[in-house]
Amino acid sequence: MSHRTCKFLLLLASALLLPCFVDATTAPTASTTAQLQHAVDGHWRSAEHKARDRYRHPVETLQFFGIKPDMTVIELDAGGGWYSEILAPFLYDHGHLIEAGSPKFADKVKANPAVFGHVEKVIPFTPPLQLKLGSPASADMVLTFRNTHDWLNRSPDTLAAAFKSVYDVLRPGGVFGVVEHRAKPFSDAVESAKKLHRIPEDYLIALALKTGFRLDGVSEINANPSDPEDVNVHRLLPDLAGPDSEHAKMKAVGESDRMTLRFVKP
Repeated sequence: MSHRTCKFLLLLASALLLPCFVDATTAPTASTTAQLQHAVDGHWRSAEHKARDRYRHPVETLQFFGIKPDMTVIELDAGGGWYSEILAPFLYDHGHLIEAGSPKFADKVKANPAVFGHVEKVIPFTPPLQLKLGSPASADMVLTFRNTHDWLNRSPDTLAAAFKSVYDVLRPGGVFGVVEHRAKPFSDAVESAKKLHRIPEDYLIALALKTGFRLDGVSEINANPSDPEDVNVHRLLPDLAGPDSEHAKMKAVGESDRMTLRFVKP
């Protein structure tokens, strides 16, 4: 774990007087690991998507969250479905995958059943207008990958409402897994989200604790020390949205530095 992570976690734990388990790990079975790897290696995944595995570490990330093949899992705002095409086959036989997002993702599921045909259903989730994720205490795990900054861009209240919706839908003991582009510690969260599409790790942890979650684990699986954390993430891979003259430099950095947090509903 990085020094900066240790520093602000100690500050938060001391200030809030709450127990905090840092770098806690789950113990995935060999069978679970093999099933995850099979999904990651799947022929339905494009070469472009597989090229991102080296930055996003899907097997290790999902193991850290403690996913099991018989869980009911909700994925929030899946975007292009990068994680969905891994989660859907993994959960198909014994679990349930629910996608919560925009109508565009529902259209994507219908248009490509070979990839997304194992998604159980798609429900509308467009904070702050549509927030309900299902019946209270009906899910084992909720996952969000690189999109909490979008809700914060709408407003801090929108992000807080999204976290509350996650809390409500999880069963006691349920896991909220978060991967997000990391801003520099204790920087202005709203400004970072707006200008850089990043959030300080301390901000998300504090919000989760305020919502009622317990911090159950912090991992550096998706850390990237080469990322200066002061550039808009879309200038980095895979978007390379900046000028051509900086593409080589941004490719050398790779994808953004990311926090990976596991919260549990008591």
